[in-house]
Amino acid sequence: MIRALALAVLLVATTSSTQETPPRPPAIQPTLVATYPHDTSAFTEGLLITNGKLYESTGREGASYIRQVDLKTGKVLHQIALPAPLFGEGIVAWNNELRSVVWHGGQGYRWSLPKLKRLGTFRYDGEGWAMTDDGRHIILSDGTPVLRFLDPVTMKVVRRLTVTYAGQPLRQINELEYVEGEILANIWMTPAIARIDPATGVVRGIIDLSVLVAAAGVVDRDAVANGIAYDRTARKLYVTGKNWPKLYEIALPPQGG
Repeated sequence: MIRALALAVLLVATTSSTQETPPRPPAIQPTLVATYPHDTSAFTEGLLITNGKLYESTGREGASYIRQVDLKTGKVLHQIALPAPLFGEGIVAWNNELRSVVWHGGQGYRWSLPKLKRLGTFRYDGEGWAMTDDGRHIILSDGTPVLRFLDPVTMKVVRRLTVTYAGQPLRQINELEYVEGEILANIWMTPAIARIDPATGVVRGIIDLSVLVAAAGVVDRDAVANGIAYDRTARKLYVTGKNWPKLYEIALPPQGG
């Protein structure tokens, strides 16, 4: 299971030693359902399934792509490269578009689906790490404890949500996916996926990917777990990591299980 230190080091110390600390949320082990090939050159930053199709964005300057990928074979079906100075980050699908952000520069892009033709741009403040949507808003992470909820039309901030773990703000929130009323978030440099209450920001639980991290067998310290995709029609959940050789379908125990 995840060592307490793995998440403790990511907490922003905002409470004094005299204050009572809420209990840490429970951690659960997912069940492995199926295994699929994954491109080991893909430094995964974003992963999603929309209309039954799998899309992935990759990072690193000169190797940042947005691509449609065949789930069963890992073959790239369509791909667009970002300009070399840019470091690609998260993606989200909204209506007939895919939108993407980059790490630095505050420049977002709009792409057609499924062919990934560039449609336009948008701007945002600060860094871009990942995106998802709750059906009404696009949700943006930037590595801080604060998630931004954006109006999908204007891409302007309409709400901010501070994420807390055991009573303290949680840093390094990375790849996001909205799943059955929860925001799932990879916590960078850990094998943890936080299960976030979208109303309060409280982390309800932790999904421990330690076994999958070990199974991936990647020794590069940067090859961390990152990438969560949920097929909302088939109700299937997938995870992977940066430069991992496999993409995994997983199942979670019932709430309270």
